[in-house]
Amino acid sequence: MAAVIAAVVVVAVLVLLFAFAAIKVAREYERGIVFRLGRLLPEPKGPGLFLLIPIVDRMVKVDLRTITLNIPPQEVITKDNVPAKVNAVAYFRIVEPKNAIVQIENFMVATSQIAQTTLRAVLGQHQLDELLSERVKINAILQEIIDEATAPWGIKVSIVEVKDVEIPANMQRAMARQAEAERERRAKIINAEGEFQAAERLKDAALVIEGHPTALQLRYLQTLLEIGSSNNSTIVFPASIDLLRPFIERAEGAARSGSGS
Repeated sequence: MAAVIAAVVVVAVLVLLFAFAAIKVAREYERGIVFRLGRLLPEPKGPGLFLLIPIVDRMVKVDLRTITLNIPPQEVITKDNVPAKVNAVAYFRIVEPKNAIVQIENFMVATSQIAQTTLRAVLGQHQLDELLSERVKINAILQEIIDEATAPWGIKVSIVEVKDVEIPANMQRAMARQAEAERERRAKIINAEGEFQAAERLKDAALVIEGHPTALQLRYLQTLLEIGSSNNSTIVFPASIDLLRPFIERAEGAARSGSGS
């Protein structure tokens, strides 16, 4: 009787061990790549519950979620011979689980290495100004090259972003001086444009005064009035009789007209 119970217990334990080894569960974002006696099965397993043959089958799980890859800082020399240290971030996911396991030994390490070499190569073909002002264009170039290189491994690179660009301190000071000179240049151009427009208006005013001499006298008297109202001190201006001549002649003409009538 004891022998029978022991045999039942042994059988139950073996069944449990078999079930534990045979029954597998893959999450929604996971796929199981199964090798049966070393041969790759055509279709990945999962998601959900599936069975494996113990000892015969060996499974490798692959995560299909988007992976964030930090590209470490790279020392690059730009096209205009400026040294810079640049780091970036790449987002990729596995679209062909079988290729990610069979075609490459370690897809994470391989993707990181190809991203680093591509970053140095691409940035070396652009000038510093392009690197600072045309990030979108450079990011697109990086994404296209890295995606093309990793496509045989079943990897899709969706985004590559250049994060930080560090340049030497002396180059930063030179760029600051350049920016300051550019601002001064724009200020001078704006000032010159203002002077030109003011000169144009003065020229128009001169043409008006030339055709109407009385306008000059009125402008002179208006200036005296403005100065007198803005200052408490008494200011004496010598006035030429020629300035008052038009008013005198007009007054004399009015007097003659009145006496004649």
